Amino acid sequence: MMESGNDSGSAPSQAQGVSLCIPTSLHARAKRRIAALEEEVEIMKQDRVTKQRKTIYYVSQGRAIRHMVAIYTPMEDLIAENDRHCEDGDSDATVEQDRYQRGYIELCKTLPWIHQKLTNVDHEESEEMLRKLKRGADLACGDDTGTLKELVASWVNIKRNPTLLLRTDDKHHWGFVNDECGRLLCPAEWHWDDPTVRAGIRDCTAAYIVSENSWPIFMYEGYEASVKNLKHGLMKSKLLVMGFKAIFTSPSSANEVDGDRDDQARVKTCVASIIGMRKVSPCAIAYTACQVRFALSNITSWRTVDADFDYQLFWNNIVDFFEDAPGPAARARVNVLLEWWTRKVFG
Repeated sequence: MMESGNDSGSAPSQAQGVSLCIPTSLHARAKRRIAALEEEVEIMKQDRVTKQRKTIYYVSQGRAIRHMVAIYTPMEDLIAENDRHCEDGDSDATVEQDRYQRGYIELCKTLPWIHQKLTNVDHEESEEMLRKLKRGADLACGDDTGTLKELVASWVNIKRNPTLLLRTDDKHHWGFVNDECGRLLCPAEWHWDDPTVRAGIRDCTAAYIVSENSWPIFMYEGYEASVKNLKHGLMKSKLLVMGFKAIFTSPSSANEVDGDRDDQARVKTCVASIIGMRKVSPCAIAYTACQVRFALSNITSWRTVDADFDYQLFWNNIVDFFEDAPGPAARARVNVLLEWWTRKVFG
């Protein structure tokens, strides 16, 4: 009875040391292993293709951000400000916070999918997406800078006949060093032909500081301004329209279409069609003005500040000119101006 009890608590002696596998051939096992590895490789290839497609998509989408949203402000700041608005409301928002919030709204208009995407992805994936979008924004800005440098050099050399021709491979003789570039960059309230003004600007004297708070003459119709009415003709220069078309339609359209005509034929859109632009926006005009101003200057690398001139504040001033017009009459004038821009660019 004792032996029987011990036997009942252990595995059958005949099962000990016996393999449970059913023998298969080495060739069959190798085939199955190879098939499994090939499947793993295919999955890895598909993952890589998917990642490449995402990268291409995000980079392509990112090209519109500086054009339509904000020239310098990081997307992370816009997103953070929208979160703050959701939590704290709008009552105590500063001017800068309101500007960031408007920027987030423009970001969602430009990239309609991004708000929901930010809600659904984790932090790591969100950071990766924003990096790729920024890469696209940087690439577009670099491309536009190169395009505008060529366009502005050609236009100044042909139309303004400078004593010293502009060279695209050397910008040291651009800017205020060059009489024609200096004339176009000169603040509208001063007269470049006055030797005292020219010397003061070139020497950076306290009486002639060139900052973002003055409108440069290249932004005026006919490149002339009235000191008594500095808003007359503002934002209507041919060079500004040409720069806009070179960026948003094509460089050839900037040269082929006369910027002073309202009855021009509709041109085939390129960047504008890609980013869904149907009419000209204040942000797009501000971006173009910054690019044209940079092209006329003698600085060689894209930066936020050039001496006393802050490009971020210049961009803000242009956007505010359109979006924060004081009173119904001023708002009506800027609406007419935007309609004029849309006709010039899209026909």
